[in-house]
Amino acid sequence: MKFPIFCSPAEPSQMPTALRLALYQPDIAENAGAMMRLCACLGTGLDIIEPCGFVLDDRRLRRAAMDYLAHLDWARHASWDAFLTQLSGRRLVLLTTGAEMPYHRFEFRRDDILLVGRESAGVPEGVHARAEARVIVPMQKGPRSLNVATAAAIVLGEALRQTEGLAA
Repeated sequence: MKFPIFCSPAEPSQMPTALRLALYQPDIAENAGAMMRLCACLGTGLDIIEPCGFVLDDRRLRRAAMDYLAHLDWARHASWDAFLTQLSGRRLVLLTTGAEMPYHRFEFRRDDILLVGRESAGVPEGVHARAEARVIVPMQKGPRSLNVATAAAIVLGEALRQTEGLAA
C-alpha cells in the first residue's frame, strides 16, 4: 500500500499548536523517522517535501516512524511548489548555518513553519530566499553543523517554549 500525497492520521484537534516542522527533500530515512517521532511526541505537525533521497513507501515509513505515526499530524507534498500552495500565509523560518540570527533571540509565532534542509546540501538559493526568516543554532568554531534532527529538536523546543505550545 502506498500513502497518498496528503495524509493526516491524527485528529487535528489533538494537536496543541499550529506550529509545524517541514523537511525539505530529506536524504536519510532515519533522520526523517527521528523528526516524525519528535513531532508526534511534542504535538507539532510535520510536512515532508519530496522528492526524498530514500523510498518513502508503507514498509519504510512504518520502520522509520515506528508506532508514532498514529500520533502524528503530517502531510506529504510531491514538490516544493505543491508545499507552497499549502502555506496559507504562514511564515517560513529556515534553520540554516548561513543565518546570523540565533534561534533563542528570534521571536517565534504559534503558526510558524520551521523548515530544515537536506542533510547533504541544505536548501537551494530559491528556497532560502523564500523563507521569511532564518535562524542558526550557535556552535563552537570547528564543527561544520549539527545533525538536522538535533537542530530541529533544539529550535522546535524553543519555539514551543515561546508560544506555550507544549502542555506542562
